[in-house]
Amino acid sequence: MSLFESDKSAQRLPVSLITGFLGSGKTTLLNRLLRHDDMKDSAVIINEYGEVSLDHLLVERVDGEVAVLASGCICCTIRSDLEQTLRDLLVKRDRGEIPPFRRILVETTGLADPAPIVQLLLNNPLVSHFLRLDTVVTTVDAVNAPHQLDRQYEAVKQVALADRLLITKSDLVEDIAALELRLRRLNPGARIESVSHGEIDPAQLFGAGLIDPEKKRIDVARWLNEHAFTEPHAHAAHAHHDHHAHHDHDRDHHDHDASIASFMLAFDEPLDWMAVTHWLAHLRNARGQDLLRVKGILDLRDEPAPIVIHGVHHVFHPPVALSGWPDSDRRSRIVFITRGIARADVLELWEAVRAAA
Repeated sequence: MSLFESDKSAQRLPVSLITGFLGSGKTTLLNRLLRHDDMKDSAVIINEYGEVSLDHLLVERVDGEVAVLASGCICCTIRSDLEQTLRDLLVKRDRGEIPPFRRILVETTGLADPAPIVQLLLNNPLVSHFLRLDTVVTTVDAVNAPHQLDRQYEAVKQVALADRLLITKSDLVEDIAALELRLRRLNPGARIESVSHGEIDPAQLFGAGLIDPEKKRIDVARWLNEHAFTEPHAHAAHAHHDHHAHHDHDRDHHDHDASIASFMLAFDEPLDWMAVTHWLAHLRNARGQDLLRVKGILDLRDEPAPIVIHGVHHVFHPPVALSGWPDSDRRSRIVFITRGIARADVLELWEAVRAAA
């Protein structure tokens, strides 16, 4: 009998997070998305109606906090905390007070750290029983991003945590190749798209979670995107510098970017769960703030099915068992995006824990 609960994410509503720095085009993106037929059964959570120019889409206020948009989507504001807002939405839907919806989009403020929202979806029992994290989308302003990434660690973190990176305003700059390269070094696993005026097919944007929404099945390859981490540029973000960028902020650029490392560890032999638990617990306790995102699929001794782990900082989703291996590759594979933690350090700790076990 397995120690692990089976994965039930297919039965839970997908929640996607739209984050990005001030003025990077989050609201433009939302307005465009909500005009797509595929998005008509969405609930959108924003910070304030007044700050967000969705007003022309508003047709009916249900109460002080919820409105129905012209597109048929539900829109509500975060009045207290996000957990309460999510739970209220689900209750109102179940009571028939608002139209049903099949997905939730959360737009953060420009300076927001997306990590606490991801943590809420990963490991808050009152939320994660009904909802699952689908996609973290970060909008990146082609004009201002180089400066923001140099100056603001929040901007770097929004990039590092993303599943999808959308470069906006690319028509206002001559060349986005250097920016694309920088983003790829910070987060090799994220898909990068260039968008004009927020126009993108929702099918390209969402569906980055473990569940393939179209086929209703687990898609580990897409979720881990491990091939991105086996390419040379991914092994050590800090080993690369853009020598063409000679400007006053060069030192800052290198300070921020050099601290972010993205790498994958793969193990051919089945792992001992107690050793894995102690290893991750040690990393979380000692360096939780610097574990930006960890996700992996594990082949454990005495477990017939693969086990999935997923965490941000010190908060991890309870490990779950998949129904079976998706293909013939049964290696354990774990992707890390860290700040100031090198691949060699993580491996060294694993060897020490395994030897002690």
